[in-house]
Amino acid sequence: MKTAVICSGGLDSVTLAYKVAKEHALTRLISFDYGQRHKKELEFAKLHADHLDVPHHIIDISQVGAALTGSALTDDVDVPDGHYAEEQMKITIVPNRNAIMLTIAYGVASSNEDEAVGAAIHGGDHFIYPDCRPSFIEKFADMQNDALDGVSKIELFTPFLNKTKADIVSEGAKLHVPFIETWSCYKGGKTHCGRCGTCVERREAFDISGITDPTIYEDTDFWIETVRIEKERRA
Repeated sequence: MKTAVICSGGLDSVTLAYKVAKEHALTRLISFDYGQRHKKELEFAKLHADHLDVPHHIIDISQVGAALTGSALTDDVDVPDGHYAEEQMKITIVPNRNAIMLTIAYGVASSNEDEAVGAAIHGGDHFIYPDCRPSFIEKFADMQNDALDGVSKIELFTPFLNKTKADIVSEGAKLHVPFIETWSCYKGGKTHCGRCGTCVERREAFDISGITDPTIYEDTDFWIETVRIEKERRA
Protein backbone atom coordinates (compact mmCIF):
# COMPACT_ATOMS: atom_id res chain seq x y z
CA MET A 1 0.00 0.00 0.00
CA LYS A 2 1.64 3.22 -1.18
CA THR A 3 1.36 5.51 1.85
CA ALA A 4 2.15 9.17 2.50
CA VAL A 5 2.74 9.89 6.18
CA ILE A 6 2.02 13.16 7.93
CA CYS A 7 5.18 13.67 9.96
CA SER A 8 5.74 16.40 12.53
CA GLY A 9 9.19 15.14 13.51
CA GLY A 10 7.84 13.87 16.83
CA LEU A 11 8.21 10.40 18.28
CA ASP A 12 4.78 9.16 17.19
CA SER A 13 4.83 10.24 13.56
CA VAL A 14 8.46 9.22 13.05
CA THR A 15 7.66 5.77 14.43
CA LEU A 16 4.72 5.56 12.04
CA ALA A 17 6.99 6.49 9.13
CA TYR A 18 9.38 3.65 10.00
CA LYS A 19 6.44 1.25 10.42
CA VAL A 20 5.07 2.13 7.00
CA ALA A 21 8.52 1.88 5.43
CA LYS A 22 8.85 -1.67 6.77
CA GLU A 23 5.32 -2.97 6.30
CA HIS A 24 4.02 -1.05 3.27
CA ALA A 25 5.52 1.36 0.73
CA LEU A 26 6.40 4.75 2.18
CA THR A 27 6.11 7.32 -0.60
CA ARG A 28 6.68 10.64 1.16
CA LEU A 29 6.60 12.56 4.42
CA ILE A 30 4.31 15.57 4.65
CA SER A 31 4.97 18.25 7.26
CA PHE A 32 3.24 21.54 7.95
CA ASP A 33 4.47 24.96 8.93
CA TYR A 34 1.32 26.23 10.62
CA GLY A 35 2.99 29.09 12.44
CA GLN A 36 3.99 26.97 15.42
CA ARG A 37 6.17 28.78 17.94
CA HIS A 38 9.26 26.81 16.94
CA LYS A 39 10.32 24.88 13.84
CA LYS A 40 12.71 22.36 15.44
CA GLU A 41 10.33 19.50 14.83
CA LEU A 42 10.38 20.18 11.07
CA GLU A 43 14.14 19.76 11.04
CA PHE A 44 13.74 16.29 12.55
CA ALA A 45 11.06 15.38 10.00
CA LYS A 46 13.46 16.34 7.19
CA LEU A 47 16.18 14.25 8.82
CA HIS A 48 14.01 11.14 8.74
CA ALA A 49 12.84 11.74 5.19
CA ASP A 50 16.54 11.62 4.29
CA HIS A 51 17.09 8.49 6.41
CA LEU A 52 14.16 6.75 4.72
CA ASP A 53 15.06 8.11 1.28
CA VAL A 54 11.68 9.64 0.46
CA PRO A 55 10.59 13.15 -0.56
CA HIS A 56 9.76 15.60 2.20
CA HIS A 57 7.00 18.12 1.59
CA ILE A 58 6.86 21.08 3.99
CA ILE A 59 3.59 22.83 3.34
CA ASP A 60 3.30 26.42 4.52
CA ILE A 61 -0.10 27.11 6.07
CA SER A 62 1.25 29.70 8.48
CA GLN A 63 -1.31 32.28 7.35
CA VAL A 64 -4.04 29.84 8.26
CA GLY A 65 -2.36 29.17 11.59
CA ALA A 66 -2.15 32.91 12.30
CA ALA A 67 -5.92 33.10 12.10
CA LEU A 68 -6.38 30.22 14.54
CA THR A 69 -5.65 32.35 17.59
CA GLY A 70 -5.57 31.52 21.27
CA SER A 71 -3.38 28.42 21.31
CA ALA A 72 -0.16 28.15 23.29
CA LEU A 73 1.36 26.51 20.20
CA THR A 74 0.84 29.51 17.92
CA ASP A 75 0.21 32.59 20.09
CA ASP A 76 2.27 34.42 22.69
CA VAL A 77 0.72 32.28 25.41
CA ASP A 78 2.74 30.40 28.01
CA VAL A 79 2.94 26.65 27.48
CA PRO A 80 1.65 25.07 30.71
CA ASP A 81 3.68 22.59 32.74
CA GLY A 82 2.02 19.42 33.95
CA HIS A 83 0.57 16.11 32.85
CA TYR A 84 -0.65 15.76 29.29
CA ALA A 85 -4.18 14.81 30.46
CA GLU A 86 -4.70 17.85 32.70
CA GLU A 87 -7.54 20.21 31.84
CA GLN A 88 -5.11 23.13 31.50
CA MET A 89 -3.47 21.44 28.49
CA LYS A 90 -6.48 22.38 26.37
CA ILE A 91 -4.74 25.72 25.83
CA THR A 92 -2.52 23.79 23.37
CA ILE A 93 -5.46 23.05 21.04
CA VAL A 94 -5.08 24.57 17.58
CA PRO A 95 -8.71 24.50 16.35
CA ASN A 96 -9.32 22.02 13.54
CA ARG A 97 -5.58 21.52 12.95
CA ASN A 98 -5.76 17.82 12.15
CA ALA A 99 -8.79 18.26 9.91
CA ILE A 100 -6.95 20.93 7.93
CA MET A 101 -3.73 18.95 7.63
CA LEU A 102 -5.45 15.72 6.72
CA THR A 103 -7.48 17.44 4.00
CA ILE A 104 -4.31 18.81 2.41
CA ALA A 105 -2.50 15.49 2.80
CA TYR A 106 -5.34 13.72 1.01
CA GLY A 107 -4.99 16.16 -1.87
CA VAL A 108 -1.24 15.55 -2.08
CA ALA A 109 -1.76 11.78 -1.91
CA SER A 110 -4.41 11.86 -4.61
CA SER A 111 -2.23 13.97 -6.89
CA ASN A 112 0.63 11.50 -6.50
CA GLU A 113 -1.51 8.34 -6.82
CA ASP A 114 -0.83 7.22 -3.27
CA GLU A 115 -3.20 4.70 -1.74
CA ALA A 116 -3.20 5.83 1.88
CA VAL A 117 -2.49 8.73 4.21
CA GLY A 118 -0.88 7.80 7.52
CA ALA A 119 -1.43 9.80 10.71
CA ALA A 120 0.06 8.95 14.11
CA ILE A 121 -2.96 9.92 16.19
CA HIS A 122 -3.03 7.80 19.36
CA GLY A 123 -5.22 7.03 22.35
CA GLY A 124 -3.54 9.56 24.63
CA ASP A 125 -4.76 12.39 22.38
CA HIS A 126 -8.45 11.59 22.81
CA PHE A 127 -8.98 13.50 26.05
CA ILE A 128 -7.72 16.86 24.84
CA TYR A 129 -8.04 16.95 21.08
CA PRO A 130 -11.46 16.37 19.47
CA ASP A 131 -9.93 15.86 16.02
CA CYS A 132 -7.92 12.91 17.34
CA ARG A 133 -10.88 10.81 18.47
CA PRO A 134 -12.04 7.64 16.71
CA SER A 135 -15.42 9.16 15.84
CA PHE A 136 -13.70 12.02 14.02
CA ILE A 137 -11.33 9.70 12.15
CA GLU A 138 -14.19 7.50 10.96
CA LYS A 139 -16.29 10.42 9.77
CA PHE A 140 -13.35 12.21 8.17
CA ALA A 141 -12.46 9.10 6.16
CA ASP A 142 -16.06 8.85 4.98
CA MET A 143 -16.05 12.51 3.98
CA GLN A 144 -12.87 12.10 1.96
CA ASN A 145 -14.28 9.05 0.21
CA ASP A 146 -17.11 11.29 -0.99
CA ALA A 147 -14.78 14.19 -1.80
CA LEU A 148 -12.60 12.00 -4.04
CA ASP A 149 -15.34 9.75 -5.39
CA GLY A 150 -14.37 8.71 -8.90
CA VAL A 151 -10.96 10.40 -8.53
CA SER A 152 -8.98 8.42 -5.95
CA LYS A 153 -9.54 5.73 -3.38
CA ILE A 154 -7.38 6.55 -0.36
CA GLU A 155 -7.35 4.85 3.02
CA LEU A 156 -6.79 6.74 6.27
CA PHE A 157 -4.13 4.68 8.04
CA THR A 158 -4.14 5.30 11.80
CA PRO A 159 -2.71 2.14 13.41
CA PHE A 160 -2.05 3.86 16.76
CA LEU A 161 -5.57 5.23 17.15
CA ASN A 162 -6.43 3.04 20.14
CA LYS A 163 -2.89 2.50 21.41
CA THR A 164 -0.99 4.31 24.14
CA LYS A 165 2.19 6.34 23.85
CA ALA A 166 3.98 3.49 25.64
CA ASP A 167 2.75 1.09 22.94
CA ILE A 168 4.24 3.37 20.31
CA VAL A 169 7.58 3.49 22.14
CA SER A 170 7.62 -0.31 22.29
CA GLU A 171 6.85 -0.61 18.58
CA GLY A 172 9.40 2.05 17.71
CA ALA A 173 12.08 0.17 19.63
CA LYS A 174 11.35 -2.96 17.60
CA LEU A 175 11.65 -0.90 14.43
CA HIS A 176 14.97 0.57 15.64
CA VAL A 177 13.65 4.11 15.48
CA PRO A 178 16.40 6.53 16.60
CA PHE A 179 14.29 8.20 19.31
CA ILE A 180 17.06 10.66 20.10
CA GLU A 181 16.38 12.16 16.65
CA THR A 182 12.75 13.03 17.41
CA TRP A 183 11.32 16.15 19.03
CA SER A 184 8.29 16.37 21.33
CA CYS A 185 8.74 19.46 23.52
CA TYR A 186 6.26 22.29 23.00
CA LYS A 187 8.76 24.91 24.18
CA GLY A 188 11.47 24.44 21.55
CA GLY A 189 14.56 25.07 23.66
CA LYS A 190 18.01 23.60 23.19
CA THR A 191 16.83 20.41 24.87
CA HIS A 192 13.45 19.01 25.91
CA CYS A 193 12.19 21.04 28.87
CA GLY A 194 10.95 17.99 30.82
CA ARG A 195 7.97 19.95 32.20
CA CYS A 196 5.43 20.55 29.42
CA GLY A 197 2.66 18.05 28.76
CA THR A 198 4.37 16.35 25.84
CA CYS A 199 7.68 16.02 27.69
CA VAL A 200 5.95 14.44 30.69
CA GLU A 201 3.97 12.14 28.40
CA ARG A 202 7.13 11.14 26.53
CA ARG A 203 9.09 10.40 29.71
CA GLU A 204 6.19 8.45 31.21
CA ALA A 205 5.80 6.37 28.03
CA PHE A 206 9.42 5.24 28.12
CA ASP A 207 9.06 4.36 31.79
CA ILE A 208 5.90 2.29 31.23
CA SER A 209 7.39 0.49 28.23
CA GLY A 210 10.57 -0.36 30.15
CA ILE A 211 12.73 1.10 27.41
CA THR A 212 15.61 3.45 28.16
CA ASP A 213 14.77 7.03 27.27
CA PRO A 214 17.71 8.62 25.40
CA THR A 215 16.15 12.10 25.55
CA ILE A 216 18.01 14.90 27.32
CA TYR A 217 15.65 16.90 29.56
CA GLU A 218 16.36 20.17 31.32
CA ASP A 219 14.28 19.00 34.28
CA THR A 220 14.79 15.29 34.77
CA ASP A 221 12.57 14.76 37.82
CA PHE A 222 9.46 16.89 37.30
CA TRP A 223 7.59 14.05 35.56
CA ILE A 224 7.76 11.74 38.59
CA GLU A 225 5.60 13.82 40.94
CA THR A 226 3.39 14.97 38.07
CA VAL A 227 2.57 11.39 37.08
CA ARG A 228 1.98 10.42 40.72
CA ILE A 229 -0.54 13.25 41.15
CA GLU A 230 -2.32 12.32 37.92
CA LYS A 231 -2.62 8.68 38.98
CA GLU A 232 -4.15 9.76 42.30
CA ARG A 233 -6.61 11.99 40.44
CA ARG A 234 -7.75 9.09 38.27
CA ALA A 235 -8.06 6.64 41.19
